[in-house]
Amino acid sequence: MKFFKEFRKQEVLALLYRIFLAYVFYQIARFLFWYFNKDLVRVDSVSDYFSLSYHGIAFDTTAILYVNSLFILLSLIPLVINTKKGYQGVLFWLYFITNGIAYAMNFGDFVYYKFSQTRLTSAAFQVAQHESNIFKVFTTSIVQNPFILIWFILLMGLWVFLYKKVKVTEHKPLKLVPYFILSVLCLCGVAVLVVGGIRGDFKHSTRPINLVDANRFVKLPPQGNMVLNSTFSFFRTLGTNNFKEVHFVDEKFIDENIQPYKIYDRKVASRPNIVIFIVESFSREYSGAFNKDKHIKDYVSYTPFIDSLANESLIFPNTFANGRQSIHGMSSVLAGIPSLTDAFTSSPYSNQKIQSIVSVCNELGYDTSFYHGAPNGSMGFLGFGNILGFKHYFGKTEYNHDEDFDGMWAVWDEPFLQYFAKNVGKTQPFMATVFTASSHHPFKIPEKYNGKFKKGRNQMHEPIQYTDYAIKKYFETAKKQPWFNNTIFVFTGDHTNQIYYQEYEKAMNRFSVPIILYSPNPAYNLKGINPEVAQQIDIYPTLADLIGYNKKVRSWGRSLVSDKKYPAIIANSDGGVEQFIIGNYIYRFDGKNVIGVYDKADLGLEKNLMDQLKTPEVEKGKEIAKAWYQDYMDKIINRKLY
Repeated sequence: MKFFKEFRKQEVLALLYRIFLAYVFYQIARFLFWYFNKDLVRVDSVSDYFSLSYHGIAFDTTAILYVNSLFILLSLIPLVINTKKGYQGVLFWLYFITNGIAYAMNFGDFVYYKFSQTRLTSAAFQVAQHESNIFKVFTTSIVQNPFILIWFILLMGLWVFLYKKVKVTEHKPLKLVPYFILSVLCLCGVAVLVVGGIRGDFKHSTRPINLVDANRFVKLPPQGNMVLNSTFSFFRTLGTNNFKEVHFVDEKFIDENIQPYKIYDRKVASRPNIVIFIVESFSREYSGAFNKDKHIKDYVSYTPFIDSLANESLIFPNTFANGRQSIHGMSSVLAGIPSLTDAFTSSPYSNQKIQSIVSVCNELGYDTSFYHGAPNGSMGFLGFGNILGFKHYFGKTEYNHDEDFDGMWAVWDEPFLQYFAKNVGKTQPFMATVFTASSHHPFKIPEKYNGKFKKGRNQMHEPIQYTDYAIKKYFETAKKQPWFNNTIFVFTGDHTNQIYYQEYEKAMNRFSVPIILYSPNPAYNLKGINPEVAQQIDIYPTLADLIGYNKKVRSWGRSLVSDKKYPAIIANSDGGVEQFIIGNYIYRFDGKNVIGVYDKADLGLEKNLMDQLKTPEVEKGKEIAKAWYQDYMDKIINRKLY
């Protein structure tokens, strides 16, 4: 330790000081962002301001580490010459060139935000490439807002002044072996911290933070832009913005064949409560109710309660997910927004006003809430939930019984669903969504249930039985609640998981989730089996219809219980190519051209009929696929989701 102090202490302390300065100046930029946009970003109190600033530190950390990774490496790498004046001069210029550019992004947003009402993202490249007057726009903005440039110059000058207050004096290491060993150990430790800082967390259950997560900490959606910084939002969206406006057809074709706005005229005497179950990894493969006509040899169901509930429900055995991850399921089910090659929820356009079943219910006076037993903010649910406008969020924090935590992801499903059953309904009508968590890797169940369920044929089969059992226990409790009889329950999966049967190895069946609509109230007539193709994005317009919302519904899905026959266009993506089921065929689309046409029964996408089929139906189907994609891009990019 004495040796380390002799050779590297001043360098490490100087590095920490220089990185600390970046944090200070990012907070100053946050204050100035709010000051210049306080009419758009409302902050009600000093404590609210400090809360937003505090939560912004995580996003500042990611941005600062993105920008300073090379600087940190060169500051600590053992080159012997690190303390020399010339080397320190190189570090100085590297630090201020990179940080100066990144810092300027935030100042640009002081003006840009007034027009875009979103932080700077990589989507700016797309805007710039279509404009020939960018330089003029920039200079005009400077002329119109000179104080922003003045503030930038003054603050950069102050930053340089403070940087120079701590100097590294030249010192040559005398013992090279310890010098190199200690330096390498220090670099390894710092590398771990940098990776965690860029991700935003060290927790196993947390994916890297993105723009949506800023909304976890706000009371009003626009405040999310104050939690963010422009450097973070720009870097985090690099490589994720394949959202581009396209023009294949005219608007008349879209209006006639896509019909992105629906109107339903159902009249209801008393608005029903709504409970939406988004069941983690719930594939149709696991439930017998959805496989009666699949002719799968030696089929075994692992959801006995769901099967019994399905007998009393309206079910759709040919339903498909509109995304590949949990957050995709949330946007699809609640807002009718599927995720294509790039996910909407991690795109530069996610933080905008969105019409959804949440906003519709809020408009009709419902009490709206979202439940997820994971640490608050996990999976991006809290942030996206705030964008959608949920009035309440209940997570692991609100549950407040850590002894029920599974040690990996969330509170076990059984106790959390009991909490869910007892906590809702205090105000009616209500709309509550619960996202379960236990039917997931690492495929464990509570120890007290070891031996209770069949091990099954793959790892998913035991935990999905546990979740099915937890739902059964939920209904035993829910039936005793005063709100139960006037409630519509919806069940679907967020995405699929492990596959055992060959039928579900087929490409399209990898999106095979169920939809179940159940109500103990016979007035809603939710019974039977509907073999038509359906998808997660149909849930939102279906519920809007059932609760008697008679205004325009913005949705690429359609009500599954209406006599009005809007187009049924199934849309999802395998991560590289968009996929559509239209009429009798499946179409594969690469963003520019239809590259495959398959019979609807060919769920394995084994025989491309594109060169063989030139029928009017197929040719129109290709145009509809392009039109759907065009409308999707238009509404997302141009913020027409409300």
